[in-house]
Amino acid sequence: MIEAVIEVVNMLGLHARPASMLVKLTTQFESDIYIQKDSDKVNGKSIMGVITLAAGKGSKLKLLVEGPDAGEAIRRIEELFASKFGED
Repeated sequence: MIEAVIEVVNMLGLHARPASMLVKLTTQFESDIYIQKDSDKVNGKSIMGVITLAAGKGSKLKLLVEGPDAGEAIRRIEELFASKFGED
């Protein structure tokens, strides 16, 4: 299992559109992907799960990825967050 911590840096946080972009990306990978905020842990391939995290700007999220393409999944998710989901 690979773990990484990422910060939500886009102004509006992980609202519906960025959550949709994230799930569209995570479903491309075979690996199991979980996202944790505080004590809440959700399936990173579930739009409802991701939205329920209510991750605003500045939130720290832990990625937990396990599977054959875990390294690539982490890298691509980090790139998506760094791009601010195209918002800024």
